Amino acid sequence: LENSLLTQPWASVRFGESAFLAKVCFRNTGYILLISDLSSVWYESADAEAVGQRSKELNKRLTVHVSSFLNHLCNLMCPLLAGQPGATTAFSCHRSPSGLRLHVKSELSGLPFYWDFYCCPAPLEMVFRHLVRPLIQMNLVLQRQVQELISLLLQKDAEIEDYRESGATLSRDRLRTEPFREETFQQNFMAEVRSGAS
Repeated sequence: LENSLLTQPWASVRFGESAFLAKVCFRNTGYILLISDLSSVWYESADAEAVGQRSKELNKRLTVHVSSFLNHLCNLMCPLLAGQPGATTAFSCHRSPSGLRLHVKSELSGLPFYWDFYCCPAPLEMVFRHLVRPLIQMNLVLQRQVQELISLLLQKDAEIEDYRESGATLSRDRLRTEPFREETFQQNFMAEVRSGAS
């Protein structure tokens, strides 16, 4: 399940005033949920037996096979992660020193349906695999792309300057651009990053 979770994208979700990043993977054998507010990371992994036991405790009037519970949970969580939570589904989040509880209230077969995800702090290895390593890898890719674009812009400026020195003129003055200044670009970029972080 955790290996399958690696292929799932992070999604931005809100519970009340709190913003989180979350990803989840459901199978007939259980599920795994990873959720973070970028200060802490929590997770829950539950197998079919644990899901069956909890479903009996929370939904005494419902007698549904575990696979149906898992399928229903998937159908509730996936729209939430896609930014389109169901109109009849309510989510609430409760933090405590020991972890985070995500409460779900919905319907199943015309009856009230309740579920609680009990998330505990994620191990460092899991945080590294799912959050830190992908972020560092993406940062390196973006840095490489920026350097390639800067190099391309400088080449284009040199090419344009060569045309000008050869006597070429623009047919439309609105297409005129200022030469690219890498140092100014970097300074403006860092200023935007700092203002966005504050």
